[in-house]
Amino acid sequence: MTFVQLIDCRTSRFDEMDRLMDTWVEQTKGKRTATHAVVGKDRSDSSHYVEIVEFPSYEEAMRNSNLPETDKIFRDLVALCDEMPTFTDLDVVRDEKLYADTARRFFETVALHGELPPLDGLIAQDYHDHDPAREQDAIGMDAMRREVGMWRGGFDFAFSLEDQMAQDDRVCNRWVWRGTHKGDFMGLAGTGRQVTMTGTTIFRFNPDGKIAEGWWQYDRIGLMQQLGALDTLET
Repeated sequence: MTFVQLIDCRTSRFDEMDRLMDTWVEQTKGKRTATHAVVGKDRSDSSHYVEIVEFPSYEEAMRNSNLPETDKIFRDLVALCDEMPTFTDLDVVRDEKLYADTARRFFETVALHGELPPLDGLIAQDYHDHDPAREQDAIGMDAMRREVGMWRGGFDFAFSLEDQMAQDDRVCNRWVWRGTHKGDFMGLAGTGRQVTMTGTTIFRFNPDGKIAEGWWQYDRIGLMQQLGALDTLET
């Protein structure tokens, strides 16, 4: 279970404290077990700071605390505080990665059978789509719906998300796409063939939590080969 520690302190010497934390990061390189740290300043009190440090588990946090470098940094940190900092230990019982969930719902939604549902709950009106297979980027909701419609017209398909990695406002998705070629696609009439394609999509999210930009990389040549489109060129 993921473990989080909240460090609550007051200091008028934050710049020195910030440099102290840089020193700790350097001295514990390769030994510390913390995976993520965020420092926030209270908007209503400029001397009030909260640091949130994430660990894979409570046991890993204790290993981190027992490092000699951590003990020394702690004593130096206390000296920079206006009063004794407080520590709150939290076992994480709910962790919602909201951007990653929205990305997953996008892949599920575009693959639904029947009429394409509205996408305005998932992507921004000025969405910008980058696809190296197209001469021009698709910009805007209408352009994206046309692009999705082209794929839906040619295939019944579904995505299987193999990996998702989220950082800041971006989510990287590694997927496997499986489809049945039912209709016209790139000038090829439906063949009924079962096809598979792998790819990766990186989404950037806007402050409203909607997908604002996407970058696609996928095996389009492999797809066309499965559809028989390259047979003529090889003979």
